[in-house]
Amino acid sequence: MIDASASDVESAVEAANIASREHPCRVIVLARDEGRETARLDAQIRVGGDAGASEVVVLTASGEMLEHSDTLVMPLLLPDAPIVVWWPQEVPSAPAEHPIGSMAQRRITDSVSCSDTVAALHRLRDGHTAGNTDLAWTRITPWRGLLAAALDQPPYEAVTSIEVHGEGTHPSVPLLAAWLGMMLESPVDLHREHGVKGVTRVVLHRASGPIVIDRPDGRVAILNQPGQPERRAALPLRPLTDCLAEELRRLDPDVVYGEVLAQGLALLEEA
Repeated sequence: MIDASASDVESAVEAANIASREHPCRVIVLARDEGRETARLDAQIRVGGDAGASEVVVLTASGEMLEHSDTLVMPLLLPDAPIVVWWPQEVPSAPAEHPIGSMAQRRITDSVSCSDTVAALHRLRDGHTAGNTDLAWTRITPWRGLLAAALDQPPYEAVTSIEVHGEGTHPSVPLLAAWLGMMLESPVDLHREHGVKGVTRVVLHRASGPIVIDRPDGRVAILNQPGQPERRAALPLRPLTDCLAEELRRLDPDVVYGEVLAQGLALLEEA
């Protein structure tokens, strides 16, 4: 299910259609027409070429209809099928307590698309429940894999301190910093930059010298380690559709994400 404002419906449906090629599903869209005060409900069904590998039901609701959003979508749910809810724009204060979110096994938000990304991250932390996840976290999956691979090589030394550089208001930057600080039990120095996209640089300081991963162009990462030749790896900024497809592959709670919100961000704020 997609819960979005009426103006954001088409872009959200397009992303869901692309993801549905990997995960066939029924897409139910609640389009909130908050500019109309009178109670009204319009519906349309899309199949075939306009619906990817799925079928799309778009419900455009306004006025008092929005107060009963769960009853609007409930008759359209497939029996015994898992339910995933995605909010493509603003984040509800407590996704699991939202009328639609309470029906779902997985609840996907995207703090990157919020008007105030920092406040959205705090709301997600305060209202976190098992089954919640955020696409800002999904966007750093390749970074986490590359960093883990770099540390899984000799010399096996403890990380004494960490630097994370990235776009000042991008929520993926503090999430990566919080994950590293929590997992490596090391102090983190967060460098917020302007005019860049996402995470641009990570430095893991060790006794024998630092591990440095640079991604200045948002496409290719340059890895430097003491005693080893420079290496390059493709690390492009992840499109929305890739992140959405990744989250649809799993229906179990993302335990690590929950720990990063509850523990990692707190450690970051204390630093």
